[in-house]
Amino acid sequence: MPSLKEIKNRITSVNSTRKITSAMKMVASSKLHHAQVMIENMLPYESMLEHILKSFLASEVDATTVFSVERPVKKVALLVYSSSSSLCGGFNANIIKAMQNVVDEYAKKNVSDVIVYPIGRKVAEKASKLGYVTCCDYTEIADKPDIHPCVKLAEELANKFVDGEIDRVELIYHHFKSAGSQLLTRKTLLPIDVKSELDFDDERDLTSNIATLEAQEYLRKKGRRSSSEKEEAKPLNDNFIVEPDMCTVLEQLIPKLLHLMVYTALLDSNASEHAARMVAMQTATDNADELLRELNLQYNKSRQQAITNELLDIMGGSVNN
Repeated sequence: MPSLKEIKNRITSVNSTRKITSAMKMVASSKLHHAQVMIENMLPYESMLEHILKSFLASEVDATTVFSVERPVKKVALLVYSSSSSLCGGFNANIIKAMQNVVDEYAKKNVSDVIVYPIGRKVAEKASKLGYVTCCDYTEIADKPDIHPCVKLAEELANKFVDGEIDRVELIYHHFKSAGSQLLTRKTLLPIDVKSELDFDDERDLTSNIATLEAQEYLRKKGRRSSSEKEEAKPLNDNFIVEPDMCTVLEQLIPKLLHLMVYTALLDSNASEHAARMVAMQTATDNADELLRELNLQYNKSRQQAITNELLDIMGGSVNN
């Protein structure tokens, strides 16, 4: 049995660790709030662009563009979103595992020319360690989400797709559904199927930082409306004129949708990282509380036993005298 001093030192150590995890949980909660605000600020633009595209597609069934051309897949680009720091549970491990599975899947199809665009230090280090071909370093984008680098990246990928340098582009990231639910998502960026992309379930709960499943279920039963509800699009009218033509207009709108998809994935990944870290630190704090309870109980038992032994020694000595 450990001595009283050893137990007391361990209690002090666990207390120090608990203070750190509790502080990190509060920091992650604050950062999650800011990430949710960024998503909320993006949603009006997303809703308007989606409404415009749905209106055009509802009026023009055979609308196709150069970005939706299917061709045999020989070269693939993967945009993989991770964090640049750790202590966020299985967030990075799940992303890395998904990236490896996608690369292996293409290898089975005899597609070995796969380029990884790592957004985040963790996935960049792992891709380099595995010997994957990587392109540039987007660590700063993962740390501080910004629309301008995402636009440049989307334009670069779109130009390579149009020029035939890349046949397919995919996104691998965590879709932020709520503070307690982040869905690992694999989505095709190019060639883009506008109809399926617009029908993608992007429901989010941006109103709460509550991470427990019980609380989420309670809020859902109370009928809280999602902030991502969108207006159903209808045709602009039965017979309208588009200048110069429908395909040209869509070729201007679809790149904006590509920019939005890359940026939205970044915001979702950023919010999911903070939510995962908040949950991990909350779990660590709860485990520390439980461990402290057991250590305090053990300390009190050992202290009581030591006092009892001392009393027995005193009484035994007095009897002998």
